[in-house]
Amino acid sequence: MQPLNGMQIGILGGDARATFLALELVNNGAEVKTVAMPNPDRVPQVEVCRTLDEVCGEANALIIPLPGIDEHGRLNDAHGAAIMELSGAILDRLGKDTPIFTVVARAYMLKMAAQLDLNLVELSSIDEFAIWNSIPSAEGAIQLAMEKLPITIHGSQSFVLGLGRTGKTLARMLAGIGAKTTVIARRPETVARAEEMGLGAAFFYDLPGIISQADIIFNTVPAMVLPEALLSLVKPEALIVDLASAPGGTDFEAAKRLGINAMLAPSLPGRVAPRTAGQIMARIIMRMLLEDASGSSSTNQEVLANATQGR
Repeated sequence: MQPLNGMQIGILGGDARATFLALELVNNGAEVKTVAMPNPDRVPQVEVCRTLDEVCGEANALIIPLPGIDEHGRLNDAHGAAIMELSGAILDRLGKDTPIFTVVARAYMLKMAAQLDLNLVELSSIDEFAIWNSIPSAEGAIQLAMEKLPITIHGSQSFVLGLGRTGKTLARMLAGIGAKTTVIARRPETVARAEEMGLGAAFFYDLPGIISQADIIFNTVPAMVLPEALLSLVKPEALIVDLASAPGGTDFEAAKRLGINAMLAPSLPGRVAPRTAGQIMARIIMRMLLEDASGSSSTNQEVLANATQGR
């Protein structure tokens, strides 16, 4: 018997990775309904619906891939266009025990979860999800740099701002292909970890004295870490690839004025490796659903509470 037999799962929108997510779920026995999912013809077993009510009505679980639900409660399609509203009335009919998996829980969904006592799970705040996704994110960032620069990554002076889950994977990959990799961090223990990994390391307060050396700057910090004062020290031929969630950590207007090539590159897994990214999402959601059904793990409410501490 397939592990998800008898389970009805709804998928709301999404980009290319949602199609592969749906394929994995139906291959494991789930009955999947969707609205606004791209390329549904690639998964003929999926039931394509016209309204959110049709998808959510009898769902045992709901998945909201990126682009997701915006701050006004509107479902966005793969191109970021708002197409329909996920109202509180629809969410209230789901039931408190129905898990709602979202990659990023924006303000609207967090508000609805609190008001309606929803079982909301933010996947990006779960280490397993973020670590697996750091692989296509890092590969995609390196691919962008290779396409945009007239030099090889090997031998380049590559700065990685932040050594979180994506920064660590990216720094390791860069060093593995011969880049002279320097990690920039705030905390002494992070600098120590970078040095232990055999990488160059410096503090953010060191940047004014060294940033002019960089051929490529990869930012993973979701805060303004590259303001105009620092950008004015970057050499004109350098490239900045900002992997932080929008609006990123770079003053892009200042970069444009200064003639620096700086790009915001969020959601790289869905752009460069949608099959892998969809399979990662499916793997983690299936594990959580099966563990929840067997009662062998923390509830999804506990996961969300842990994930959103300190917001």
